[in-house]
Amino acid sequence: MSQNDNLFKKIMRGEIPSSKVYEDDDVFAFNDISPVAPTHILIIPKAPIDSLDELTDDDATTAGKLLVAASKLAKKLGRNSALNESCHYMNGINIG
Repeated sequence: MSQNDNLFKKIMRGEIPSSKVYEDDDVFAFNDISPVAPTHILIIPKAPIDSLDELTDDDATTAGKLLVAASKLAKKLGRNSALNESCHYMNGINIG
């Protein structure tokens, strides 16, 4: 599957409906269609990153922008910490 054909790119292009909650030049965030928490938002980069396992120093800015977007959304939703409440799983690994 090419980078442009994956599920998340289709959601960002509007080919698959989503409930967008935030978007800027670098990230796109939307409500999960099968939430496992009362507030469950997926925040994805617009830049192509196939896997956290493939991140390099060149991706540091994009990765940082994902965390900034999480913080903005947490504040908007009246949450104390986006990381404590949102980033429990990364790439299928429980980190929280």
